[in-house]
Amino acid sequence: MTSPEIANTANVLMEALPYIQRLFDKTVVIKFGGNAMVDKALQDAFARDIVLLKQVGINPVVVHGGGPQINNLLERIGKKGEFIQGMRVTDRETMDVVQMVLGGLVNKDIVALINRHGGRAVGLTGRDAGLVRARKLTMTHKTEEMREPEIIDLGHVGEVASIDPAILQILDASDVIPVIAPIGVGEDGEAYNINADVVASKIAQVLGAEKLLLLTNTPGVLDKEGKLLTGLTAKDVDALIADGTIYGGMLPKINFALDAVRGGVKTVQIIDGRVPHAVLLELLTDQGVGTLIRG
Repeated sequence: MTSPEIANTANVLMEALPYIQRLFDKTVVIKFGGNAMVDKALQDAFARDIVLLKQVGINPVVVHGGGPQINNLLERIGKKGEFIQGMRVTDRETMDVVQMVLGGLVNKDIVALINRHGGRAVGLTGRDAGLVRARKLTMTHKTEEMREPEIIDLGHVGEVASIDPAILQILDASDVIPVIAPIGVGEDGEAYNINADVVASKIAQVLGAEKLLLLTNTPGVLDKEGKLLTGLTAKDVDALIADGTIYGGMLPKINFALDAVRGGVKTVQIIDGRVPHAVLLELLTDQGVGTLIRG
C-alpha cells in the first residue's frame, strides 16, 4: 500500500470508531428489500455488513420482503398478482405462495448468505413462537356518490396486532442474528401477509431499538429540487407532507418511519439499498447514504 492509501484506510477505521462505541450492545432493526435483494453483489455486501455489525458488538435484526420473488413464482404457476391501493390481494392460493417464497426460499437464502460470510443467523417467520400476532387488515373505499363506504376484501392481508419479542431475546442472548419473514398469525391460526416495513417498525419499537434502517430503491427523502434531505424531525416530515414534497410511494414508508420514532425508536434511516455496503456507510460514517429521521 502507498502512504496515501495507508492514511485513507486508517482514517476510515478511525471515523467508524465513535459510531461503533455509540452503538455497542444496541439493537438495530434493518428492513432488507428492493434492488439489494435481487442483485448478487449487493446481497453479498449486505450480508458482510450484517456480519461485521455483529462482530463489533452491535445487534442486528433483519426483516425482509420479497415482492419480486413472489411475483415470479405466481407467474410460473399461471396466476396474476392483483394489487389494490398498493396492497397485494392475497387469496388462499396466493398466501400459500407467499409462505413458500418468504418463509422458505427468500428467508433461507438470506440466512445461508449471512452464515457463509461468517455469521450465525436463524430464519423465522412471524408465526414462529407467536412472534407476530396479526389481525385481518380492513380497507374501505368511498366516493361522493356512496352513502356508505365499500369494504374491500384483500384476503389474507394483515396488520400487526402485537409483537412477542421473547424468541428474539433468546437469540440475542445466544449471539444469533434473527432473519424474519413478515408473515403473522391470527387468533384463528391463519397466516397473514403483512407489509415488511410495518413489521420492521413494530419490532423496532418493541425491542427499544436504537435505529431502524429501511432499505429502498431511492436515495432517501428528496426536496422539490431533487436534493437529499436528512437530519429531519417528525415535525419537519409533517411539514414536508403538508406542502407536497413527500408524496406517492414514499408516503407509506415515511409514515412507518414516523410511527417508529413516535414509538420510542431513537432514529430511522431511509437509505439507498442500491449502494454497496449502504448499511455500514449509513451507520458508521459521518456522511451516510440516506435520510435520517428523529423524533
